[in-house]
Amino acid sequence: MKYSPRAVHLGVIACHLCGLVCESVPDQGEPAHCPRCRSRLHRRRPDSIARGWAFLLAGLIAYIPANVLPVMYSSLFGHGSESTILHGVVEFWASGSFGIALVIFIASVGVPCTKFLVLGTLLFTAQRRSHWAMRERARLYRLIELIGYWSMLDVMVVAVVAALVKFQNLSVIEPRAGIFFFGLMVILTLLSAMSFDPRLIWDGEQDHASHA
Repeated sequence: MKYSPRAVHLGVIACHLCGLVCESVPDQGEPAHCPRCRSRLHRRRPDSIARGWAFLLAGLIAYIPANVLPVMYSSLFGHGSESTILHGVVEFWASGSFGIALVIFIASVGVPCTKFLVLGTLLFTAQRRSHWAMRERARLYRLIELIGYWSMLDVMVVAVVAALVKFQNLSVIEPRAGIFFFGLMVILTLLSAMSFDPRLIWDGEQDHASHA
């Protein structure tokens, strides 16, 4: 199998911030800063895997209270109750609001579990410098970047409902601690994805070529 030439062999390095391809300085191996945006250049992001694992595990820990603790308090005519994420999904489904229940389930359960699984796979295989399904793993990383924009959908649902459904003393809806941990989980998984350097996926290509 023929592999494409790598940037280090071509004497160039790409800026991770603006994407400018810079020529490496022979004496130092790489230029210190990007001439366009002045950000520091690295062939690989420093401690990418360690930072990615740290944020991912912290997000996984925050996801536990996000599901156990109530995310919303609702009161109607003086009768109040607290509900967790899954309890809210069940209530919407039982009331016939199947679309809302499905959207909340996907945003609060489907998307986070997918991000945990994909990020864990990317970090583990990059750490092992595996050459397994490199192109597919690159596509998975792009998928994580895509669904990251929708990760706060559950928080937005609670915020919009709490803002709209307020009829003075008749009805009150307020967010609870669970939604804070859910938002924290979303931020931590986003940081994990941002810390991961997708160029690490292709480092296994060089190892596989050297042993071929």
